[in-house]
Amino acid sequence: MTVSGAGTPEPRPAIPGANSVAVEQLRKEGNELFKCGDYQGALAAYTQALGLDATPQDQAILHRNRAACHLKLEDYDKAETEASKAIEKDGGDVKALYRRSQALEKLGRLDQAVLDLKRCVSLEPKNKVFQEALRNIGGQIQEKVRYMSSTDAKVEQMFQILLDPEEKGTEKKQKASQNLVVLAREDAGAEKIFRSNGVQLLQRLLDTGETDLMLAALRTLVGICSEHQSRTVATLSILGTRRVVSILGVENQAVSLAACHLLQVMFDALKEGVKKGFRGKEGAIIVDPARELKVLISNLLDLLTEVGVSGQGRDNALTLLIKAVPRKSPKDPNNSLTLWVIDQEAEAGGHLRLGPGQCSKTLVPLCWPWCDSCHPVPLRSWFEGHGLAGKLRAIQTVSCLLQGPCDAGNRALELSGVMESVIALCASEQEEEQLVAVEALIHAAGKAKRASFITANGVSLLKDLYKRSEKDSIRIRALVGLCKLGSAGGTDFSMKQFAEGSTLKLAKQCRKWLCNDQIDAGTRRWAVEGLAYLTFDADVKEEFVEDAAALKALFQLSRSEERSVLFAVASALVNCTNSYDFEEPDPKMVELAKYAKQHVPEQHPKDKPSFVRARVKKLLAAGVVSAMVCMVKTESPVLTSSCRELLSRVFLALVEEVEDRGTVVAQGGGRALIPLALEGTDVGQTKAAQALAKLTITSNPEMTFPGERIYEVVRPLVSLLHLNCSGLQNFEALMALTNLAGISERLRQKILKEKAVPMVEGYMFEEHEMIRRAATECMCNLAMSKEVQDLFEAQGNDRLKLLVLYSGEEDELLQRAAAGGLAMLTSMRPALCNRIPQVTTHWLEILQALLLSPNQELQHRGAVVVLNMVEASREIASTLMESEMMEILSVLAKGDQSPVSRAAAACLDKAMEYGLIQPTNQDGE
Repeated sequence: MTVSGAGTPEPRPAIPGANSVAVEQLRKEGNELFKCGDYQGALAAYTQALGLDATPQDQAILHRNRAACHLKLEDYDKAETEASKAIEKDGGDVKALYRRSQALEKLGRLDQAVLDLKRCVSLEPKNKVFQEALRNIGGQIQEKVRYMSSTDAKVEQMFQILLDPEEKGTEKKQKASQNLVVLAREDAGAEKIFRSNGVQLLQRLLDTGETDLMLAALRTLVGICSEHQSRTVATLSILGTRRVVSILGVENQAVSLAACHLLQVMFDALKEGVKKGFRGKEGAIIVDPARELKVLISNLLDLLTEVGVSGQGRDNALTLLIKAVPRKSPKDPNNSLTLWVIDQEAEAGGHLRLGPGQCSKTLVPLCWPWCDSCHPVPLRSWFEGHGLAGKLRAIQTVSCLLQGPCDAGNRALELSGVMESVIALCASEQEEEQLVAVEALIHAAGKAKRASFITANGVSLLKDLYKRSEKDSIRIRALVGLCKLGSAGGTDFSMKQFAEGSTLKLAKQCRKWLCNDQIDAGTRRWAVEGLAYLTFDADVKEEFVEDAAALKALFQLSRSEERSVLFAVASALVNCTNSYDFEEPDPKMVELAKYAKQHVPEQHPKDKPSFVRARVKKLLAAGVVSAMVCMVKTESPVLTSSCRELLSRVFLALVEEVEDRGTVVAQGGGRALIPLALEGTDVGQTKAAQALAKLTITSNPEMTFPGERIYEVVRPLVSLLHLNCSGLQNFEALMALTNLAGISERLRQKILKEKAVPMVEGYMFEEHEMIRRAATECMCNLAMSKEVQDLFEAQGNDRLKLLVLYSGEEDELLQRAAAGGLAMLTSMRPALCNRIPQVTTHWLEILQALLLSPNQELQHRGAVVVLNMVEASREIASTLMESEMMEILSVLAKGDQSPVSRAAAACLDKAMEYGLIQPTNQDGE
């Protein structure tokens, strides 16, 4: 039987009976219409025949004929359905199977089509039509696999899913959005998205107004614009600066925060372009980035005065302005952008619309650009000539200055009448006036230098407010001021500001307010502020970690919408885990200081390592990791670089003990550390990278960092190899990279791409034996890559010599690493076998020592190296057999069946094959 095209319906003998005759007649009519090209007519005839009482065999034929019509009409869904109905009636209907395969092929379901074709070939093995169709579809499948594996196809597929209205809210759509964001994090992936009209497609996602799609679009745009000036400018041009800025003002907090993050990335890219003279890192000449910066800042200033902008949107705009606008500095002669912003702000400030709780924050960006060089006359005039409103505005300004450029704030605070006004307002009956005054005292007491001034002038007032005020909002702020003053001595046990036990009482009240969920989150945050200062005291730390309710309330508050609490939470955790920087004083310097009657800081007895470890255990049991993971995921401007650094410090303290690392990984700590290691202060990134290294060393990296995340770990680990890092950080990074390099070639390529090989080579010469050994182990695993093998094989270098010499070192672990690398390299690159005798005259002694080692691992490595050399060259084999090596191999070959004895026997067999030695007879002669 031959089958071609969609198949031609064929007649069959009539069956007795009226209905059978009618069915047969209609089928013949349909066949004639089909041959004439009237596929609709044929379809109608077959449909009419199915309406009669046809036998199952007739029904199968009619359905497959209908399938042929639908194929001709290019209605492949119906063709597949009809063919399936025919197969249900007759599972061995080869024509129906073939027609369904044709429909499935057209529908792109090649994997299902090939199954039908295989069934056809099994039913009719000699049918050339089926064989050819199977070959063709096999080629299509291979092509599709190649195409789908390409990044372009993935990008296209992701956007198709995201923009498909029928996929609304599905898991498939969620996964596509996550994959798109992950792809954009890599520069190559971001470039692919950008060149695939990605920005225009992302604009369509933004226009949908759906929260999930908008978040996916904004986070992908972050990857596209990150550290890339020309893509940033192009993105602003396509989307429109005004459009991007306007997203800040939406009511949805998550979307507003994501837009804030995007704008921050855009600011960073444009500012980097200004520094480099109109060129980004990609080297493309573009428009003046300073002009783009001004346009962006101008739109943010306009947003401040717009009606309908949400409270968090205005807060985010203010935070961006604080970060983006440089302060006037004598170090930077170019203050043009700062001066331009001052002019713009002067206009914006007069029309500013304030939301709830923005009274003090609003003035921050309006003061900072010029405050270091400002003259005190304006502040004094506000106090003297504008009544109560002027005093409030002046005190708000002083509060803002104390939060930022504190030197200017100190000068303002010392002006005649300022402190008096603050104290007078503290006694006001108006809550808002009291709030302004108390917050000014709190900010003034933030540092030890200013604490003495406030102690002399404001402590009694704060105590009075705390005891007598009926408003919790006033009492809790007064308490925070007292907490700051009480902790002015920091961790110095000998510097007590208050009487013994006072700080414990203050901390107890802070914990009480923290646990009171009847108080709004904005007020409870002040309780956390107080604890952030009081936890410098080890007694307070001990009581705090014992209070399960307080810890639970702290973690719940960190997850709430009150994001301004994050820094205070992180500060308290840093204090509880002692993860701040602390250097043990030199005993000689301590004695010298005592002799000179200088103050010597003392450590609290409860800050000793055993107490710190116990506190870490209690925090882990209370769920600190889950809370910190949520904090890291926060897309909020309050998650500043400093806040990230604090979280990195805490994570590093949590993974210090090996037995605690499983808990950290199980609660998502590994994934949270990656963004901390890639963004933030240099110190924070280093601390997070070291924590990543510790996790990678002691756990399965593929489970700790599932999926694509494992590749994001490489860059932070490589950063720990730089010379400015400590020896411990170098060692842990090398150990972690060794584990990663042993997993897959793709990971090794990622390590090579980060230019780690030269640094690893450098540490192979390190004096510290543990670092030297770790570097050698890392190089051994990296040598599985062709590129590293090429480095060893290149002429004019001592890489191979170093491995040979290290194979003869006394350090057994270093020997094992070097001999393992040597065994692998000589297996992969036989040419290196000929060079081993040339690199050192001691090569033979080193190999013999390996074979004679009591350590079986070293024996095995040595035997493999010798076997590789014997197989590589008859000349080298001859040299080996003429030495004591032959006797050693003979002894090893007679041992129990083991990898060593088999390798030794293989060496002797090869030597006999060369004719270098003769087989011994049964008598040993």
